[in-house]
Order: sequence, then structure tokens, then C-alpha cells
Amino acid sequence: METKSKKKHQIKIELDDAVGQGEYVNFAVVTHSPAEFVMDYIRVLPGMTKSKVKSRIIMAPMHAKTLMMALQDNIKKYESKFGEIKIAKGGDPAPHLNLPDDVLPN
Repeated sequence: METKSKKKHQIKIELDDAVGQGEYVNFAVVTHSPAEFVMDYIRVLPGMTKSKVKSRIIMAPMHAKTLMMALQDNIKKYESKFGEIKIAKGGDPAPHLNLPDDVLPN
């Protein structure tokens, strides 16, 4: 009986210094179309009336769902080690910002 060996493909991932420093954000806006999900990451500061998008990630729906599953898995592991992550009362983790309805397509 022949044994088929499966080769595992490895992807080498590089992280340059600028990206490796990261960018602090505390607000995200997620929108979608039939073909993609768009995630804008923003840093909102107290007293500021304007905030810039620090990063925009665009991905296929399948990859967005895979990201969601990876986040769920990591949150579960985090909470089992450090305790429950508390969110704002009322179940709404988003800060209360007065955003115009016409800029959020969903």
C-alpha cells in the first residue's frame, strides 16, 4: 500500500520596521459590498472634532469570515487566561460619535 506524503507549504512573511511599530487605533468602521469587506481603522481622541483613517484593509468575504473566526478564537484564549473583556454598558462597544448617516454605506 502506497503512502502519499503531503507537503506542507510554508509562506515566509516579512515585517518591515515601519509596519512592525504598529498603529494605535480605538475605532473601526466596517462596510461591505457583494465582493469585499472594507475595514477602516481610526484613532479617535477626546476633544478632537476630526480623525483620520490610519489604515484601510480590504478583503474578500471568505477572508473576512476567516479573520472573524481567528479573532473569536484569540478572544476566547485571552479571556480564559486574563478574564472577561468588559465592554461598555448596554452592549454597545462603539464610542458615541455624531457621524453623518450618508458616510456609512451599511
